[in-house]
Amino acid sequence: MTNSEKIAHLRSLKSKALLGGGEKRLAQQHERGKLTARERIDILLDEGSFQELDMLVQHRSRDFGLDKQKFLGDGVVTGYGRIEGRLVYVFSQDFTVLGGSLSEAHGAKICKIMDHAMKNGAPIIGLNDSGGARIQEGVVSLGAYADIFLRNTLASGVVPQISAILGPCAGGAVYSPAISDFIFMVPNVSYMFVTGPNVVKTVTHEDVSFEELGGANTHATKSGVAHFLANDEVACLQNIRRLLSFIPQNNCEETPLRACNDDSNRQDETLNTLVPENPNKPYDIKEVITRVVDDGDFMEVHEQYAANIVVGFGRLAGKSVGFVANQPAVLAGVLDIDSSLKAARFVRFCDAFNIPLVTFEDVPGFLPGTEQEWRGIIKHGAKLLYAYCEATVPKITVITRKAYGGAYDVMNSKHIRGDVNYAWPSAEIAVMGPKGAVEIIFKKEIESSENPEAMMAQKEREYREKFANPYIAAERGYIDEVIEPAQTRPKLIAALQMLENKVDKNPAKKHGNIPL
Repeated sequence: MTNSEKIAHLRSLKSKALLGGGEKRLAQQHERGKLTARERIDILLDEGSFQELDMLVQHRSRDFGLDKQKFLGDGVVTGYGRIEGRLVYVFSQDFTVLGGSLSEAHGAKICKIMDHAMKNGAPIIGLNDSGGARIQEGVVSLGAYADIFLRNTLASGVVPQISAILGPCAGGAVYSPAISDFIFMVPNVSYMFVTGPNVVKTVTHEDVSFEELGGANTHATKSGVAHFLANDEVACLQNIRRLLSFIPQNNCEETPLRACNDDSNRQDETLNTLVPENPNKPYDIKEVITRVVDDGDFMEVHEQYAANIVVGFGRLAGKSVGFVANQPAVLAGVLDIDSSLKAARFVRFCDAFNIPLVTFEDVPGFLPGTEQEWRGIIKHGAKLLYAYCEATVPKITVITRKAYGGAYDVMNSKHIRGDVNYAWPSAEIAVMGPKGAVEIIFKKEIESSENPEAMMAQKEREYREKFANPYIAAERGYIDEVIEPAQTRPKLIAALQMLENKVDKNPAKKHGNIPL
């Protein structure tokens, strides 16, 4: 064979590999309203930047007719490329090849790019669209999954890991995305479940649809498994690009810096009147965040889940910051099991990747009730406390209104290594709300009074004037400064710049024992 013939043969092989499971199956993928594995990569990465690895890999199995079903690439496209000029590694499962099922060779391809990502300090993005383990390979395919899970775990906190579910993801396949940092899903396209509807019906006699059991909306609102919901695949892939713009490449880098035209000294007088005079009236904490961050650009995480707390990314003077904020517009901003888990996970991600934390606090306490207690609010609430205590990144808190009870401690108080703690004049820092406090402290006086209601109201006013304000905490140094709400943006930026070279350490240990 001449050199030109050899080159022609190579080109022929590569052309064949580009067709995945063949033109007919590619057409079927489009008929389902789905993009192909390669189309997804083209949308995700900077144009022309993708460098494919292992294009010519094939499985080595011969059982159950697999020797007659060989495809170049073996159901997954792997390689590296750029997003906004920054290196990323990506794998995109190809449903047109044996349903995207994972074989020994398929798993080895994914493991190879994960190893590269760890060595070179760059994010891993997995585009999942697979029927699960390749049954014909038996335990070998299960072993391939476990090889991936191990690498997910070792990479956790070292390089960002992002999973997009763009088709079925069932059984053991769900655990790789579950270990990753962020999961993206698309309604009527994405499905995740440990066991499918048919098995559920057989075992528990529940009749449930794919969408209801493990669809995007279910995981975005009920389980909290999905962090982001997108209207379609293109929007999903574009949102991954946006998310990466806020995140360092690895745990040794600082947060990305972007050019900023938003004045660092900008004040917003609207904030001075945002908190209602009536302490029981709600307001939207997201308005505080968007008015403070650069150009109002805030990327919320877990928007549809546990909405009584808000978490997400924004920038201050061009630098990425993680925001955690109680949401008084939902359940009065109370902390419960779901919101504690949501915020704890986010705090730990930010700490792992050197992203400073800003906390906006307006919390009346933990949600009472038998359901919360029996489901373990003590243990789960402690996870948020643990996350804040453990975090060594710059941590700033702004108390906008209520900071009651143990929830005051948990939300990055000075006592758990909050670096700079501000309060607005509307802040109320106390063991509990005025009504509850008065009912305990003045119980006998109120009961023996000729007019218990009037006595109650009077004592509430006295308690509010004495305790429900930021000044006793400021006298003790628990609050560094009481600030005008309009000054919040410049104050945060100045504090973050002061904390740029902060060094804080935890005691030497293998790892702590977070209350799981």
